[in-house]
Amino acid sequence: MALPTNAFATYEAVGNREDLADIIYRIDPTETPFMSGVEKAKASAVKHEWQTQALATASSSNAQLEGDDATADSVTATIRRDNQAQISRKVPQVSGTQQAVDHAGRGNEMAYQEMLKGLELKRDMESSLIGTNTAKASGSDTAVRRLASVLSWVGSNSSVSTSGTTGVDPTITNGQTDGTSTRTDGTQRAFTEAQLKTVLQSIWVNGGKPDVLMTGSFNKQVFSTFTGRSSPIEQAVTKKITAAVDAYESDFGVLKVIPNRFQRQREVWAFQMDLWAVAFVNGRRMVSVPLAQVGDSIRRMILSEYTLESRNQRASGIVADLTTS
Repeated sequence: MALPTNAFATYEAVGNREDLADIIYRIDPTETPFMSGVEKAKASAVKHEWQTQALATASSSNAQLEGDDATADSVTATIRRDNQAQISRKVPQVSGTQQAVDHAGRGNEMAYQEMLKGLELKRDMESSLIGTNTAKASGSDTAVRRLASVLSWVGSNSSVSTSGTTGVDPTITNGQTDGTSTRTDGTQRAFTEAQLKTVLQSIWVNGGKPDVLMTGSFNKQVFSTFTGRSSPIEQAVTKKITAAVDAYESDFGVLKVIPNRFQRQREVWAFQMDLWAVAFVNGRRMVSVPLAQVGDSIRRMILSEYTLESRNQRASGIVADLTTS
């Protein structure tokens, strides 16, 4: 059936208002499980330092003579470690006209762009902390300072590839790493529960109490087939099967299982989270700094200056050199 003659329809109209929803949709992930899960600390210099302490080895021969004179035992000194504070930033710039006109989905264009750049900066920071194999660098007038990432710190408790190219842990001195060496990747192999159990046992022997397993997407699904995982549950009333695994009951305690989009997918981590911290330089934690106006536009700088504290790497471990597909 055709439109009646001279009927005025939307096809001819030029004055109809547009229908633009006042909501902006985005699906890009913004979760930063490592940075959000560890403790926060303060740094007062670009070279941030802390100390670790070890007890003397337990002795089964500590039996003494009655009435014997007491002599001083040897003292175990603390170990001093440091990391470099890294500067990460994002800079939104908006023209004066765009700031002035009406917008759909946001009232203030610069405020909206600041929010977006802040989310992007968090993702960059997570990637710098756990998603890259980087040693610390002190920097210079022409070279940036870089923090030593997690991969430069964990070395005592690991499962690495031994077939093909052998994986190599960061250098350990007096039981601790120092962030100056990186991990050497080995030939990739399939993730198994035996590898994970080896790492968890090693952590426990060294005194650690890991509470979080962190994985990439592929090995999270591999992990869901392990025997120590939480069992899938079928609820007959709701006709719902819960197969997601969010906990692993090991011989040495229960660990929460968290997937991380920004870590390297070839590793599975076992962390004691309270022995890691992100230290922010005073007054430099996710700050927004107005920049001088140049021409008819406004700029702001979203900035963080931060580093990673590895308070005792022997409390965490890594299953390295894993396949990712």
